Amino acid sequence: MGLWDKISGQFIDVIEWIDDSRDTIVYRFNRAGNEIKYGAQLTVREGQQAVFINEGQLADVFPPGRYELSTQNMPLLTTLKSWKYGFNSPFKAEVYFVNMRPFYDNKWGTRNPIRVRDAELGSMGVEIRAFGSFGFKVIEPSRFLIDVVGTDGHFTTEEITTKLKSLVVKQFTDGLGESKIPFLDLAANYEELGSIIKKKLVLDFDRYGVDITDFIVENMSLPDHVQKILDQRNEMEIMGRSMQGNLNNYTQFKMGQAMQDSANNPNGGNEGMNMGMGMAMANQMANQMQQQQQQNQNNQQSNSTPPPPPTMVSFHVHIDGQQSGPFPLPQIQSMIQNGQITRTSFVWKNGMAEWAAAEKVPELQNLFASTPPPPPM
Repeated sequence: MGLWDKISGQFIDVIEWIDDSRDTIVYRFNRAGNEIKYGAQLTVREGQQAVFINEGQLADVFPPGRYELSTQNMPLLTTLKSWKYGFNSPFKAEVYFVNMRPFYDNKWGTRNPIRVRDAELGSMGVEIRAFGSFGFKVIEPSRFLIDVVGTDGHFTTEEITTKLKSLVVKQFTDGLGESKIPFLDLAANYEELGSIIKKKLVLDFDRYGVDITDFIVENMSLPDHVQKILDQRNEMEIMGRSMQGNLNNYTQFKMGQAMQDSANNPNGGNEGMNMGMGMAMANQMANQMQQQQQQNQNNQQSNSTPPPPPTMVSFHVHIDGQQSGPFPLPQIQSMIQNGQITRTSFVWKNGMAEWAAAEKVPELQNLFASTPPPPPM
């Protein structure tokens, strides 16, 4: 790692840092036994910033460029030192070069499973493991030096990623719970979940003068024992659907599976017990499927039962000064045909506000239309 290009006696004429590593964030200019000459050349390359520290106090920050260290280019340090011995005197100051480029592919992962509620996998919740990567970069060198680096002369990504990873896992846990995305749908929503977590991390990273450039969820999984139970449940559902109406085949399948497991058992001697367990499981599954089929048939039968017939409309009739009825429509029709009820006869049914002439009631109008007029005299 080249830091000094030109050294002459105790005076250093050129100050620069050429980074040939990929993980160094901050490098302190090595000034042991040397003094920086007033008027020396400072070179700050793209993707870097140089920070001068005088007696523990931040003095000047230099963005990319080439500078001649003078009162014009370093006003804060000039004010701090006051230059009692003339501007050409050497001075001592710590110079930190800060790498401002993004650092990608920093791995993160949950050390322990995260328990979240999932309605599809059980009301007690489910344990989830996750891992991925994130990127970050320094955006405020002065704050980063004061709050993170301190006096470390060679600060690498490894020294800060441990802290950043703990922030990532904390916000990932909160964001996963708030998203309410079912586990079975998470694989299709990694990008959406990553955006949620990244927004939550911005403020946490900013406290250290760092910005999060990207956040990626690469994989999420269940612990082995939970995944095994889920696989068994899925197998039962799939096989149950495919074997409906053919329970014998399903029972034979489970028996064969039990025999194969017994043959693969290195302990031996338990073939009968293993086969019996397999058959018992198969019989239990078959009974459950039979009960389900019977329930489905009962539901179908109940759904095929016709509804009760509609209630027939009945009318009260005013005949010969007296109220009679109620009479259903077929009887009303017969009474119209034999002349007991005429068009002007008053009728009433439940729901009518008052008595009305029969020819005015919609249900009776058609009955009068089908009645032949009286024969000619």
